[in-house]
Amino acid sequence: MTASRTDGTDPAPNPHATAEEVAAALEDTKLAQVLYHDWEAESYDEKWSISYDERCIDYAKGRFDAAAGEQPLPYGKALELGCGTGFFLLNLMQAGVAKSGSVTDLSPGMVKVALRNAEHLGLDVDGRVADAETIPYEDDTFDLVVGHAVLHHIPDVEQSLREVLRVLKPGGRFVFAGEPSTVGNFYARWLGRITWEATTSVTKLPFLSGWRRPQTELDESSRAAALEAVVDLHTFDPSDLEKIATAAGAVEVKASSEEFAAALLGWPVRTFEAAVPEGKLGWGWAKFAFGGWRTLSWVDENVLKHVVPRSFFYNVMITGVKPGK
Repeated sequence: MTASRTDGTDPAPNPHATAEEVAAALEDTKLAQVLYHDWEAESYDEKWSISYDERCIDYAKGRFDAAAGEQPLPYGKALELGCGTGFFLLNLMQAGVAKSGSVTDLSPGMVKVALRNAEHLGLDVDGRVADAETIPYEDDTFDLVVGHAVLHHIPDVEQSLREVLRVLKPGGRFVFAGEPSTVGNFYARWLGRITWEATTSVTKLPFLSGWRRPQTELDESSRAAALEAVVDLHTFDPSDLEKIATAAGAVEVKASSEEFAAALLGWPVRTFEAAVPEGKLGWGWAKFAFGGWRTLSWVDENVLKHVVPRSFFYNVMITGVKPGK
């Protein structure tokens, strides 16, 4: 089985954005979404350490289980909304969560990469360039709709969830994970900013010149960061996200959260990796970063979850069901 494109167009994403394009996108949220995600598409998996092997299969399935609880599997046909490179759905399909799937994203570049990834994995997936507020599928099409780190990019989240419920079959479920909490986003942004400023300043020292990326690359990263600030439209308190999903018409709505200590490590690590030359950090660093994240995730799940309010954790997850079955 192979991935296929069904909307009849050939995406031709712009791999980079000029300062002029960034300035224009600052005035147009959806243009910014396309520009930023097209820009990131070809390097996105590497940037966020995304893979389609056991590590990320287990991670994706773990997020699904944490949000939805134990469910009868597999679902028949699943949709990933705002698919990016296909990380969530493709890994869930490999985990046996769904038999076949569709991916949508406002970014042609992301849809192109997601379909390519699906084809390489031999998964039955089609894709469309689409706005999450007007999903281009018929009513009652899907058994499951999923998304990862997508709701915070959508201008009208409630309208998007109404569309999700429309395309779900009665009794069908949605699961969205990886959404930034309001409190978590505050400390993550500050940690990232401090790490970036410290790294780019210290690497100006002559004896650390080999650790400094070329200024043109740093300028490009700064433009990307400016766009990222525009495309990240929302943060969520878990209780507020439950209210939005309920207002959209969902039942059995439940929000949960994860990553507190893990986020305090993860954001400085990711920012430092982006600030130094590619390939400078070796296997030892990767082992430290992943091992540290896993250890602190265990602390979050087994200790801090019981004493820290859920709104303080960085990642918010939400699930719900379409009524009527």
